[in-house]
Amino acid sequence: MTESFDVLIVGVGGQGTILASNILGTACLVAGVPVRGAETHGMAQRGGSVETHIRIGGVYGPLISPGTADLIISFDLLEALRYRHFLKPGGTIVTSDSVIVPTSAFTAGAEVPTEAEVMERLADVSCTAIDAAGLAIEAGTILAQNVVMLGAASHVLPLSVEALREAISRSVPPKTVETNIRAFELGREALNP
Repeated sequence: MTESFDVLIVGVGGQGTILASNILGTACLVAGVPVRGAETHGMAQRGGSVETHIRIGGVYGPLISPGTADLIISFDLLEALRYRHFLKPGGTIVTSDSVIVPTSAFTAGAEVPTEAEVMERLADVSCTAIDAAGLAIEAGTILAQNVVMLGAASHVLPLSVEALREAISRSVPPKTVETNIRAFELGREALNP
């Protein structure tokens, strides 16, 4: 197999993009599927953009080229817009409906697009936004938004639900497994095709 299924996970520092990519990588190991990945943190500790590249299957390097991602999982609407150029024709974006105002925009008093404006700019691609924060709170903790997003994206990923659940169980602290599995299931239900 030389073709890969390329997933770009994007968000803001502190949202759990690295944990989400680790869960995907672990799910690939559980399923016996080759995986390659890379991450860039930028100014993540200051609320900056974070991106992780996950290439499921295939034999080539870990970085996804612009215009070739099969799936973008975004933890923030503005990040979905920022990284949309990575999406290949026919690809999918699954995003949280939240908007985190970048520090630079806030301090400069710059205008930030609304949810409706961002969705309008993404109207030419397959893009679905879900209330990840609300679902994470329903699962038991706001910190599970990243796992909610993996649940929503699970319908598109070439991995079994069982492999993803097992990867969550292996990747999160033992006392949070039940909450994270619930977050995953709520995400799946939110984007049930």
